[in-house]
Amino acid sequence: MSNYHIKHLEEYWQVYRKSVRKPENFWEEIAEEHFLWRIKWEKVLEWDFSKPEVTWYKGAKLNITENCIDRHLTTRANKTAILFEPNDPKEKAQHISYKELHKRVCKFANVLKSKGIEKGDRVCIYLPMIPELAVSVLACARIGAIHSVVFAGFSASALAIRINDCDCKMVICSDGSYRGAKTIDLKVIVDQALETCPGVETNLMINRTGGEVTMKEGRDTWIQPLLDTASADCEATIVDAEDPLFILYTSGSTGKPKGMVHTTAGYMVYTGYTFKNVFQYRENDVYWCTADIGWITGHSYIVYGPLANGATTVMFEGVPSYPDCGRFWEIVEKHKVTQFYTAPTAIRALAKEKLDYVDKHDLSSLKVLGTVGEPINEEAWHWYNDHVGKRKSPIADTWWQTETGGIMISPIPYSTPTIPTFATLPLPGIQPALMDGQGNELKENQVEGRLTIKFPWPSMARTIYGNHDRYRETYFSTFKNMYFTGDGARRDAVGYYRITGRVDDVIIVSGHNLGTAPIEDAINEHPAVAESAIVGFPHDIKGNALYGYITLKETGEVRDQDNLRNEINQLITDKIGPIAKLNKIQFTNGLPKTRSGKIMRRILRKIAEKDTSNLGDTSTLLNPEVVQDIMDNAI
Repeated sequence: MSNYHIKHLEEYWQVYRKSVRKPENFWEEIAEEHFLWRIKWEKVLEWDFSKPEVTWYKGAKLNITENCIDRHLTTRANKTAILFEPNDPKEKAQHISYKELHKRVCKFANVLKSKGIEKGDRVCIYLPMIPELAVSVLACARIGAIHSVVFAGFSASALAIRINDCDCKMVICSDGSYRGAKTIDLKVIVDQALETCPGVETNLMINRTGGEVTMKEGRDTWIQPLLDTASADCEATIVDAEDPLFILYTSGSTGKPKGMVHTTAGYMVYTGYTFKNVFQYRENDVYWCTADIGWITGHSYIVYGPLANGATTVMFEGVPSYPDCGRFWEIVEKHKVTQFYTAPTAIRALAKEKLDYVDKHDLSSLKVLGTVGEPINEEAWHWYNDHVGKRKSPIADTWWQTETGGIMISPIPYSTPTIPTFATLPLPGIQPALMDGQGNELKENQVEGRLTIKFPWPSMARTIYGNHDRYRETYFSTFKNMYFTGDGARRDAVGYYRITGRVDDVIIVSGHNLGTAPIEDAINEHPAVAESAIVGFPHDIKGNALYGYITLKETGEVRDQDNLRNEINQLITDKIGPIAKLNKIQFTNGLPKTRSGKIMRRILRKIAEKDTSNLGDTSTLLNPEVVQDIMDNAI
């Protein structure tokens, strides 16, 4: 039996039982057998959720880049580590070997050192999905600097807030980026942000688009001349197991982003372990996660998890609809992709298009499909299964969070039988619990409650940067000695978990708790519907009523809106019951989304409540223009 690579259901249960019976022994074995350490740990785990304080592999010393790069050089030097597919399909893909990656990371790390970056310094990285993004992340880790990647689509104000919050000493950016048919001037955004960031001493510039830029003397420096003369040798800085590896910002309910701090050793062990199992990666596979490294998915499952396993990981610069809506499937065919990991938002968008975009490409190389970012609705699951996986590639519907660092609940392909919309079972080492509103654990099956985790896992965030009180209050104050995820979940008769959405997306209508996800799933089954979002609004009799924002597959004027509204409510009645019918249905041209595809229900809720005086900063949305359109047509 292999604890590290689970291949069938019986083996999963054996490993899972072992992992929760003696968790310290389990994670010690994984760490010892599969990772490289300079000094071993004195103690595997110390924890106290009341403070909350968690320490994994206490006293151990290591460098994560030795695990992700150096140790592969003896057997995989010439193997492709990063396969870069540019935005323009006419531009040649880059195959960066482990040997070449080592050289690039060392040179980049030496440039950072020459600019005064030392262990513990914070470096903000604001780059498009080009190889230098992965290289700069690894270069920071090489010298013990803490990277803070900000998605290169955030506004200047959002960037400045993140730079200042963790007091970054350096910014790494590019002149611009390509996104489909657009060229975006990133340097202008950075210049605007840095007007209010006095702590930044250096702005390292990467030339991607060749656009004209204004360089500020003493601050802005092109990196290429420095790389040309830098040494290709850079000894890895040895860090402590609990030294921070990166800070990654996630949206806060108060509006101020939370800088989640992830440390080195536990994060490495957990992301390496979960990557191997959830994607069933084998030597010579070609793995592709379509996320951006600006999000936790990209950190864990484009960079660290795959490279820790000596994998070939694809980085894609572009968008799924450029030059046409077959781009994803063209890349799968071109590079013989074996594992494909994407968001339900992307699947739903592509499912609206002609099937010819999928069918004309050879997808026979695919072995495992994955979804991330939100629970996948049933219609999208079936489309993905039928047309992309051809009913032979299992779908790993993964549940996890920025805060968790790695996948927590997910099928293990070829081991766990899948059910549409269910994330299925916890991964080894993860101990979930469902709680009722009074703080009691619901131990039986066929129950629904608030999803918590009872026991620490290695990749969990240790704090919110500069605000441990907020960390404790947000995640550890709702239920005693438990991490509260903020999500609701249902456990079925066999123990499978289905995530029902954020707890604040549970609406009490006439005394009934209604999760928005099942209602949206029902609506999305209507053949005319592309996507939907449900929020509550005050109602004199019911307390709250339901407001539905619905985007149709065929955009433009709907001739018989009342008939369509009746059909949608009938579908909800049939699937859930009349209590879940929508009081108001607004047809929209789109829904406001973050760059990671998350629908911003907070904004929709304010519009439904007719409270639009303070919607907050909408510039960080993927499509801020839809907000005004929704407001103009609100019911």
